[in-house]
Amino acid sequence: MRFGMIGSGSWGTALVKILTDNHQSLNWWIRNPLILDHLKKKSHNPNYLSSVYFDPGRLHLTSDLEKLIRESACLVIAVPSAYIEQLFDGLPSGIFKGKRVLSAVKGILPGNNLLLNDWLRKVFHLEADQYFTVMGPCHAEEIAAEKLSYLTFSGLSETATREMASYFETDYLNTITNNDIYGVQYAAVLKNIYALGAGMAHGLEYGDNFLSVFIANCADEMAGFLLKAGISHIEVGIHSAAGSVHEKKSANYAASVYLGDLLVTCYSLFSRNRTFGNMIGKGYTVHAAKLELNMVAEGYNASQCLYRINEQLKAEMPIADTIYRILWQNVNVREGFKQLEGFLV
Repeated sequence: MRFGMIGSGSWGTALVKILTDNHQSLNWWIRNPLILDHLKKKSHNPNYLSSVYFDPGRLHLTSDLEKLIRESACLVIAVPSAYIEQLFDGLPSGIFKGKRVLSAVKGILPGNNLLLNDWLRKVFHLEADQYFTVMGPCHAEEIAAEKLSYLTFSGLSETATREMASYFETDYLNTITNNDIYGVQYAAVLKNIYALGAGMAHGLEYGDNFLSVFIANCADEMAGFLLKAGISHIEVGIHSAAGSVHEKKSANYAASVYLGDLLVTCYSLFSRNRTFGNMIGKGYTVHAAKLELNMVAEGYNASQCLYRINEQLKAEMPIADTIYRILWQNVNVREGFKQLEGFLV
């Protein structure tokens, strides 16, 4: 399968490393001409994961997005959700016909408050069975260092999803498959929002004891939202058709793509959402934190999108609501967390 990578940030670069380590040649769309030129000359991305060097014979670099889509069988989208609508604006409505799409996007498209699959279906008529996701606790920096990580691939067809995952299996990456396209995407959105809160708590100088309570309550709130959204199999300790203790269990809410991703994003110093939240907790304005981070924290826009979506679902979400109000309604971060203290159990 000929892959086309859309995105040249840290996660897109990490996914290119995985594919080329598996001896895949691929097309790679890069907007920034300086990065594109540097990759052609030096075989590494100067801005993200610069220690990773690529075999130039496996990369076909281009700044022509429409050309890349037409010449690729599977498009891997690793662009921040806030930019996708503008990026794809003007493309022919049938350009994704017969293509597979693998989403590495952990956000909601803010223009319509839609997950990527729903937006692609609405605008480009992408068939549901042609859409796959790759999610899980997997920092790009650890991929670059080849530290063992786990990724979950989701799609409607078990056979097609397993085939998709097979292209990414390496000595340092284990793959898991499921068919929960909506659940894994919503979990990825929520964990970024909660990581902002974990960072705020750290910036406010709450200790580890409080942070553990905060994250445990976030996990419970996330599970409540997923249930309201119609997601099943999120019970902890219950596995459908479980085999012997030596076999891989069926995934439930405690699996890596749900709870695992929440934990690493809230605790890890690699987490840009945690870093962004830490700045807010220390007194930075949102504008100043954006300038200082110089990368996109998906949880920022997601907090507003999720708030709008939950106006219809009406899940009980005092933590996510508080983070939204701090970021978008100028609620004082310390006062917001003081109010939260009474909600936590």
